[in-house]
Amino acid sequence: MPKVYIKTYGCQMNERDSEQVARMFTEWGYTITSNEKDADVILINTCSVRDQAERKALGKMGSMMYKSRDRKQVVYGFMGCMAQSRGDELFEKLPALDVVVGTQKYHKVLGYVDAILRRRLEARMDDPALSLRGDNVCDVAEEAGSQNAIRDHLPQPRAATVFVSIMQGCNMRCSFCIVPDTRGKERGRPIPDIIAEIRQLAAIGVKEVTLLGQIVNLYGRTEFPRVAGKSPFVQLLEAVHKVPGIERIRFTSPHPIGYRADLIEAFTYLPKLCPHIHFPMQSGSDRILRAMRRPYQIAKFAAICAKMRAARPGLAITTDIIVGFPGETEEDFQESIGIAEHLQFDNAYVFRYSQRQNTPAAALPGQLTEAAKEDRNQRLLEVINRSAIAKNAALVGTTQQVLCEGPSKTNAARLTGRTPHNKIVIFDGDAQQFTGELVDILIDECGGFSLFGRRTQD
Repeated sequence: MPKVYIKTYGCQMNERDSEQVARMFTEWGYTITSNEKDADVILINTCSVRDQAERKALGKMGSMMYKSRDRKQVVYGFMGCMAQSRGDELFEKLPALDVVVGTQKYHKVLGYVDAILRRRLEARMDDPALSLRGDNVCDVAEEAGSQNAIRDHLPQPRAATVFVSIMQGCNMRCSFCIVPDTRGKERGRPIPDIIAEIRQLAAIGVKEVTLLGQIVNLYGRTEFPRVAGKSPFVQLLEAVHKVPGIERIRFTSPHPIGYRADLIEAFTYLPKLCPHIHFPMQSGSDRILRAMRRPYQIAKFAAICAKMRAARPGLAITTDIIVGFPGETEEDFQESIGIAEHLQFDNAYVFRYSQRQNTPAAALPGQLTEAAKEDRNQRLLEVINRSAIAKNAALVGTTQQVLCEGPSKTNAARLTGRTPHNKIVIFDGDAQQFTGELVDILIDECGGFSLFGRRTQD
């Protein structure tokens, strides 16, 4: 039985796409392995948003090729955004590469890989010296309906939370972002198809779903009508809310231009919507936002945060911020510091600007040095971390409902889970009994970015 190793770099959408590919391989009789050394198929799925992810992926693939150089049958492939943007160029960098499959072709990975592997194995039966290198495949073409292909899941007993892809692509064209080129235009899945998938998940015990989209709150805006003044995304949220067994709903990542009154109001009457939003700000400077082609001013962003907190008191807000964007002055950076201190985020992903080929920002004047970007990264992180730790510390002594995700990655003897506000909680208990269950935890201690507590029944 052939074995497949899949390594994923990047965002939750990449993880979800990899899961779909893994499901197709298992249905065809392959085994998913976590050990690259005994794999017959080695696949890497990576994003192109940051240069670091691409470098890691190329380095990892080169290393695995070297280690498996004596196993001539192994099929090597890249999937995802880097595959989409670089295409045939990847064969020049790694001549032993076999398959390059873009973001609209995940459903074809199995067919391409299986055909190459079978030809290779049959040839080796006749002559072990044969490797049949050179029969490679590059498929990065657009394909209508590809957004509907990410719909299946690997069966995981007592899964606590599952990601559900509701759309592909992006129409926004932020100057720093390569995604519109790698993922294509916005394309949404029909609501009935999404709900059918979520019903199947609920039937196997899933209690929390996270709806995924590049700009998730713009779901269906060009394809599906507004109904009773509600956007397609709010219509979808209402439909998911009605699915029996689903207790929590999250979504990521939204955009300020999609945060209209109907979505804000949804947080007042849909209690299953978790009191947490991940809301990318990108910069606290209006001048830099314009250069980024983000069509809002920071005052609007702050106003939306205020409206959301009014709609759902206690709402946790996390964000993304880029530092060192071309032309960013110390004054611009201080505006990001100031708004972060004002809004008191629960946490933030702070990224150093990374030049991406063929994006408008890559050609802008005023490119900052890596040292300058790292300095600003660290200074902003200090502000974010103070706020995050203070908000976590305020929960000591309270009881929080935690969805148990299983053993902690840092200490397998303890369990981990998340509150509705997306706070990580570590506690003691039987993994077999509590994984996938909602548990009331009394918070005893704040360990910085993690909380520690005990079950109230104890």
